[in-house]
Parts: sequence; C-alpha cells; structure tokens
Amino acid sequence: MPPRYFEALSPGYGRTSPRSALSSSAPRIDLNGPWAFRLSPTGLVETDGFELPDFHDGEWDRLPVPSHWQLHGYGKPVYLNIPHPIPLDPPYVPDENPTGDYRRVFELPESWADTPAVVRFEGVESCAQVWLNGVELGVTLGSRLAAEFDVTDALRPGRNVLAVRVHQYSSGTYLEDQDTWRLAGIIRDVSLLARPADGIRDVFVHAGYDTVTGAGRLRIDVDTDAEATVSIPALRVTGASVTETFTFEGVRPWSAEDPHLYDAVIATHGEEVRTRIGFRTVAVTDSGVLTVNGRRVVLRGVNRHEFHPDRGRCVTVDDMRDDVLSMKRHNINAVRTSHYPPHPAFLDLCDEYGLWVMLECDLETHGFEMTKPEPWSGNPSGDPRWREAYLDRAERTVERDKNHASVISWSLGNEAGDGRNLEAMAAWIRDRDPSRPIHYEGDRLARYVDLYGEMYRTPANVARIGRGLLRPGEKFYPAADGEGDPADEPRNRMPYIYTEFAHAMGNGPGGLAEYMQLCDRYPRVQGGFVWEWKDQGLRTTDDQGHAFFAYGGDFGEEVHDGNFICDGLAFPDGTPSPGLLEYQKVIEPVVMGPGSVPGRLRVHNRYDVVDLSHLRFTWSLTRDGVLVDAGTIATPDLDAGEETEIPLPSAAANGHDEGECWLTVQAELAKPAAWAAEGHVVAWGQVALPPSGGEAVRAVLGSELEAAETTGPQILLGPARFDRGTGRLLGLGDHEFDGPRLSLWRAPTDNDRAWAQRDAMYWEARGLQRLRHRTVSVDPDAAGLTVVVRSAASASDCGYLTTYRWETDGQRLRVRVHTEPVGHWPERDDRFQEAMVEADLAPEEYAERQRRNKAPSLARIGLHWELPGEWSRVTWFGAGPGESYPDSRQAARVGRFRASVDELQTPYVRPQDNGNRADVRWAEIVDEKGAGLRVEGAELFNLAARRWSDRHLAEARHQTDLTAGPTVHLHTDHVVQGLGSGAVGPGVLPGYRLEVGPADFTFVLTALQAG
Repeated sequence: MPPRYFEALSPGYGRTSPRSALSSSAPRIDLNGPWAFRLSPTGLVETDGFELPDFHDGEWDRLPVPSHWQLHGYGKPVYLNIPHPIPLDPPYVPDENPTGDYRRVFELPESWADTPAVVRFEGVESCAQVWLNGVELGVTLGSRLAAEFDVTDALRPGRNVLAVRVHQYSSGTYLEDQDTWRLAGIIRDVSLLARPADGIRDVFVHAGYDTVTGAGRLRIDVDTDAEATVSIPALRVTGASVTETFTFEGVRPWSAEDPHLYDAVIATHGEEVRTRIGFRTVAVTDSGVLTVNGRRVVLRGVNRHEFHPDRGRCVTVDDMRDDVLSMKRHNINAVRTSHYPPHPAFLDLCDEYGLWVMLECDLETHGFEMTKPEPWSGNPSGDPRWREAYLDRAERTVERDKNHASVISWSLGNEAGDGRNLEAMAAWIRDRDPSRPIHYEGDRLARYVDLYGEMYRTPANVARIGRGLLRPGEKFYPAADGEGDPADEPRNRMPYIYTEFAHAMGNGPGGLAEYMQLCDRYPRVQGGFVWEWKDQGLRTTDDQGHAFFAYGGDFGEEVHDGNFICDGLAFPDGTPSPGLLEYQKVIEPVVMGPGSVPGRLRVHNRYDVVDLSHLRFTWSLTRDGVLVDAGTIATPDLDAGEETEIPLPSAAANGHDEGECWLTVQAELAKPAAWAAEGHVVAWGQVALPPSGGEAVRAVLGSELEAAETTGPQILLGPARFDRGTGRLLGLGDHEFDGPRLSLWRAPTDNDRAWAQRDAMYWEARGLQRLRHRTVSVDPDAAGLTVVVRSAASASDCGYLTTYRWETDGQRLRVRVHTEPVGHWPERDDRFQEAMVEADLAPEEYAERQRRNKAPSLARIGLHWELPGEWSRVTWFGAGPGESYPDSRQAARVGRFRASVDELQTPYVRPQDNGNRADVRWAEIVDEKGAGLRVEGAELFNLAARRWSDRHLAEARHQTDLTAGPTVHLHTDHVVQGLGSGAVGPGVLPGYRLEVGPADFTFVLTALQAG
C-alpha cells in the first residue's frame, strides 16, 4: 500500500510560512475550551463527513482543548525513554493508530466581514488534518511547533465549524522520540487570528549591545506591504520608520541577572504589534569562551520538559510562571527546553524574569540507536528523504522564537545521531540568525556547531576537556581514542557545555559541587543543565482511593521504562526535592566562608553581571545549636566576579570558652524582586569558631565504670539490661526496645540500582539485605560487657565480625564498636566506571582509581535499632534541616533541629533510602512527653529514623505501599555511601565510595524521662 498522508516524509501541506509569536491588536477569537470528540482505534484516512458543517455530533463526547485524550479516559499513557512506541518501519505506522476527531463550532462577528484570517495551532500531537466548514486546509506534523492555515476563503458570517483529525502516530513519530510520556491530542492553544491586508505578517528584532561604548543597536525587519513605524517610549522613539537603524547611547542591557526590557510598538494603519526588546550580544571569543554582552557566563541550569501531574504537557501560564519563579528562587539561571520549543508564553516569562535559554528544536530519533546489528541503522538524520522535514522543524523553531532576548542559543535537537540533515539544519539556522551560537550534543566532534556539548562525563573527563587535552578524533561515547596533537583539535578552542549532567533520579544527584567547581577552574567549562527539572509522575489513585504519582508500568503498558520518568529536581507537584536544595546551594551566586586568617570572612561574588548592592548581609551566632546573638553587616562592594575578605562580627571574633560555636552569614534580598519577597535568602555560609579551650571531647562517661551483674535472668549493666544468650541490649532505664544490630545495607536508591554503578546488585548478591547474626561470645566483667557477633547472609561466606564493648558509669551507657569484614568479598564488576576514569593521570593515581572502582562496596556501616512507635519526635545537633549524604552535603548547615519521624522522610516517587542526616553530634528520640533515648557520638554520625524497615521500603513501588509499623527503625551509622548520579552517568565518585573495610565508632546512650 502507498503511504497514507500521515506517513508522508514531508512535513505536511497547506500551512502558511512560519512567523513569530506576535502580540497583535488585530482581532482574535480564542478557540480553546470544550470540543466535540470521538476516538477511533485505527489510523483512518476517509471520513464519514464529520468535517462538514451540518454533521451531527450531539452524541459525541466533549474534550477540553488543550489536553491529552489519554488523560481523559481515552486510551492510556505510555512512558518510554529510548524505544519508539511503534515498530521501526519508517515512515510507516501500525494500523492500530488511535485517531481523534475534533469539532469546534464558533460564531464569526460581523466586524470580521471580508477580513483575511488564519487559524493557528500552537501544538498538535502528532499529525493533524484540518478543515473549516468542510474545506480542507491542510496537514501539519511537528507536535510542539506552531502551524497556521489561511482560512480567508473558507470563513463565513455567523456559524463556522472547525474540524480536526489527529493521529497519535505518524511519520513525525520517528522524529519525536523524546524521553517522556507518549500522549496525543490538541495539546496547545488554538485561535483564529485576523490578518488585516495592511497588517504585519512578521517581525524580526535585532537588538545588539556594544560592550565597549554601552550603546544599543537596533534594527527591525518588518514583513508588511504597508508603511510601518516603531515607538519605544523609554528610548524617546515615537513613530519612527522601521527602515531606520537605531543607535542608542547608554542603554541598559538585558541579562538573566538584570532582565531589562524596553516596550515597543510596531504599527501600520491596519495593525499594531507589541514586543519587548532586550539589548544583548551573544558571542564566542577567540579563546573559546561564551559571552553575553562581553561577559563570560556560567549556565547554572536545568533541562525542562513541560509537565503538570494532572495535565501532562498541557501547561497553563500559571504553571509556567510557577516553574520560572521556583527556578529563580533556587538560583537557577538557565533552561534548555528539552527537547522541543516550549509554549511561547514560557519564553515571555524567561524574558521578563531573566533566564538564559537554549531553545531546542522538536527533534529526537533516539530509538534508532537500538537498531541491530548496527546502531543508528536507518536513522532519518542521515537519510536525504527526510531533509525537508528536518529543515521545516528548524525553520518553525527559529521563526517563532527569534525575538526573545532570553534565547541565547539554538539547539538542533536531542539524541538524533548524526547526519547530513542535521548539518543542513545548522547551515540554515546560521544563515537566518548568525547572532546566536548553535548547539547539538550529537555532533560529538563539533563539526557544525559552535558550542561543544557532552552528556554525563565524569568530572575527571571534564577536567581534561577544560585543559584542552582532547586529541583529534577522540570521543567519549562511543569511545574513540583519537590521535595527534591536541593543538589541532577545534573542540579545545570551544566553549564546553554540560548538555545534560547530574541525572536527578530519585535520591540524588550526588557530586554536584565537583561539577560546578570545574567552571571556576577552567574558563571554557561554562556549566550546563541538570537532567531534569521535574519528576513527570502522573497523579492517580489506587483501588482504595489513595493518591500517588504514577510512572511507567502503572497503566498496564506492554513496554515501558518504569520510573525513569521520575528524574527531576522537583517532585511532580513542584515541591523542591533535597536535590534541588543541594543544587541551589552549589550554584549560589555569592560564596561565603572562612577567610585566609582567623577572624575574617571570605566573600566571592559569583554573579556574571551584577554587583551585590541588591543584597543585605545578616549573621547569627549559635553555641551548641542555640542562638546566642545576631545582627547585620555591611554588604561588601563587589562587582561581578570579585572577592574580598571582611572582618567577622565582633561577637563572633571574640573567644569562646565552651560549646561548639558557629557563625552563619546570609545574603538576602534587600528589597522585593519580581521573583521573590524581601528577605529571600540567596546564599549563605558557615564558619566554625574554634573554642579557646581546645576541642571538646564528646560521648564520655564518668571515671568510675560499673561491673556487669549476671545473677538474674538478664545481664545488668548499670541502667541497661541484656539478653544472657545473645548479648542483645533489651532496655535502658525504664525503657524497653530492641538493641542494635549491625547494618550494612540500605533500600537501594535509583542510582544504587543503576547500570553504571550496580551497587545494589552487588549488595544483594552478598545478601546484605538479609543478614543473620550469630553470637560468638558474651563476656561480662568487672568493667563492662563484651559481645562478639558474626553477621552474614545464608549461602554467603562473607560477612562482618563485630565486637560490642558495653560500659556504664551508672547513669549512661557507652558502646564501643569494632567491626571488620570476614570471608571472601569479591571485586565488583564495574567496567563502565573503569572506562570513565580519566586517562591523563599519573600511573599510581590511575591504578588507585581502578582499584577503588572495583573495590567491594557497602551502603552503610552502622547500627539499626527498633524503638517504641510512640517515640516519634526527633531532635538532633548536626547537619540539617533536610537530608544529606557525603556527596550531597552542601545544602545542610550545622545547627539544632527538630522534626517528627514522619517529617524526616522524603517522599520520592519510587520509595528508596532517604532522610539521612549527616554530621550528627547527638540526637534525642522521644515520645510526646519527652521520654525516650539520647544518643551521643564520639565521632560525627549519620542519623535516620522511619516507621518501616529497609526491606519494606525497598519492596514498595509507591508511597501508598508504605504503612507504619509498631516500631521506629532508627539508624545510627558511622559511615554511609554517597549517592552519585549513576542512573545515567557517573556513579559515586571515588572519594564518596564506602569500601568494605573495618570501622571503629562509639556511642553513649542516656534514658530520657518524661517531663
């Protein structure tokens, strides 16, 4: 059979030339709202006359536009990452091709008589055939690209009927294999636009900034048959001809940090177009540095899919504003619009509030990477038959969004391999708009792009790139060594962008600080975009009516990619995750910390453009977590990039005889900003103040130790009771609980499970989740009790031998723990990590990296306690208030914090280890009356408490699967492993890996009474 129209290689027919999204005075009719709708299971070509004005649709359902029909009960959502949702048989699609027919009746006002008009679709997924009053207007493909059809000849006075047939699958599906939910429908706004004969077809604003003179240069190209003028009140331009080229002395340039816009009106006799002009010049210097207005910029950004947990990709302006405001409040300054142009209103918000934007084309063919026996076989990117479709997508992307000051780079698309069609796109864009550099990560040798981008390289590899050590032809993925002199490699003279890095799936990412520190070290390393902004969990309910966020497999899909869709810095409802708070801290624009000498504070202005005059600096002083004093200090006079040292407040500079004292300094907004209220904390730092009397000693007992009593049914040691046979602690004072067991495992995080890391697989192969404990000896003596326990899993010969030495002064109980591995612990099979280790290392360091990457690993070394369920209140002195791990610790400050056990949990969409609090000095776990247990560590320790076991946590698929048990499971860990970003990219970096090895640590326990 010949291809059907929705299987054509062309991008459709009948559309008018693409143009900017313009704010026009011309009449407009909003066609959003309820449309008549029916769904067919197959890809229909012939119609039953539904497109005709007199067709009866009274029995059809009503479906809101914009929307996805799967989210309104028609079919089911499907989540896939790389695989296409249809067989790879381009350009054909299966007969099972859900097809939605839409009808919308509207009245044409009399004032529109004889007025030319177009109907504009901002996005239809994935192919639409359009009629007005029975007259076919054409076919469009390109799901997130605008399409306009001329309706002048088909419009009639009074009643009109717009009919649209939407196919879920089309030839365009092969070009839209993005990592997201596969949904369909009229997904963005629809409107009827009057196009006056003497109106304005299009506008292209060229607004540059002279970094030497401070002048603004403005040229406006207007596509019109009439005389056009421009007015810019703030620049004292009124009714000037658009044929002029303007130069303005001393304009205020646009930047993400100071997003100043000039309102302009472009007018003909028939139409006025309002636009907002930002003067800025984007350039790449001869030394390979990306600059805006002559200043190097660092992209502290995110990859953003459009998403709402109830509406999918059909987001409202309020949704978009919420995203932008949250980004600004969390110090994010850049967005890559992965992997398609966003709703045009989003870019208006980026212009207004200030975000650097990498605007990406609606293109991804990732599923072709999975073809066998050769990856990328049949990929459209290299097939000349698809050239027109590729160029169409590039043109529609650029033309719609070319006037946005926030857009500083065009991106050809994502994970579409390589090929001549991508080269053609780059050439077309460069000719049309040479003012912005071009990005495309798939051009791994950077042959036709201006920005060299990579995904998920290790910090070690990024350092090689930053030092300009790439050899000609060298690639990381797929790996190729290359050969020759790095001086001959063009990529060593280009800006390097983290296209995607730090995959934020589940509990993570770890290692953010290591990535961003490289931007300070190497000028050509200019930051990039965390994957991704938000978890894409769809809100749904279980059989009991409990709400949860669904992911792949929750809708009965035959093929899916599970919870890989939940990999964002924010939860589906926009709630910041600990990962977002960590990123906020790592990328904060002001860095504060200890100075080069005692008594001074180092302040570094990391803004790209602005000084610190919009901030006020406040400080607080605490002793053992209790506030002692507070005040303000003068804001340092620092331009962008500068640093200085200032004196500490006098209250902090004086000596401190006792207690642990910390000075916390905050940089706050001195007055309200468009995106946050006065007092919003932009950055903060802490300085430990050394005590004049030397370091304090923690977790000590009195000098007199008591003997163990063995005459009764239990062993008694001061206030403690132990089982005679096992040596297990049974209670302390009036309290009964189940004393500690050695714990080496955690409910695996998504990164622990990852193919790049495989820690969870290793732990489970060793049986660490099902340890059994054998008491080797119980030895009471005149100064305490020694218990030796061997812990291992069935069918495993490796484990740990632990010696618990219990002592008391009659009031408090101390346990000294020595634990060491026994048996054979095999090396980890971790070839991927080994391959990602930097090759440019000294031989001994390279060998050590290899050893550490293969070394047997653990999740934790610590103690697991089962406490009464009513002990639900936790107070601790340590890092907080949120969770923290060794490689995700920057956002936690040292202080005294309180939370309920429930509040200590982080509700990741797929349950996993969470809630760890690091660097704890002491903690109290008590009931509502204050009765419970105090735990002090001789060393800093990690604290976690929850109402379910790790096994229960690991078995749950959703938060609704977790039910509180009768006990509180307390973990006091000497060490825990870091998080890494191994779900995609590097696993736990060597410095944060927890290797199998011995450990020694000490806790002192005190029974707390009510009151």
